[in-house]
Amino acid sequence: MSNPNNPYASAAGAYDQHAQKHTPNQRELEARVLLKANRAFKEAQQKWDSISREELDEVLKYNRQIWMMFVDNAVEDDSPDRPTELRNNIASLGVFIFNHTLDILADPKPEKLDILIEVNSEIAAGLMTKPKGEGAQDASKEQKEPQQSRTEDSKA
Repeated sequence: MSNPNNPYASAAGAYDQHAQKHTPNQRELEARVLLKANRAFKEAQQKWDSISREELDEVLKYNRQIWMMFVDNAVEDDSPDRPTELRNNIASLGVFIFNHTLDILADPKPEKLDILIEVNSEIAAGLMTKPKGEGAQDASKEQKEPQQSRTEDSKA
């Protein structure tokens, strides 16, 4: 119980309510991180002729770290809401991302980033869509959000 005479308790309660309303869920956060990687890829493509090897390595490293987290979670999380098939698909996709990243490092070409952008966009779109039975938000709004993000990404 909070004491109405305690301003600290009142402020903490207000902060908690605000944080719950404005903090994205895990799926949305993961989608945003993937879209951030895409923005970095697109920026790298736009300045390809002047990008340093170190800058390209950093962009690829950021994406690789995201996918390492996805693969680690897929391997470790054997909860019933993550069936084995889904976990295997995530791990396989991660292996593809890692191999393609090595290919880019071995023979850098801007068009090779396109497949990473496409995969990240598709996964982000899936993450931005609520799973069945999770809330009753308007599905059409959810379908537009990833596309709007992609549109914003292309402007970056």
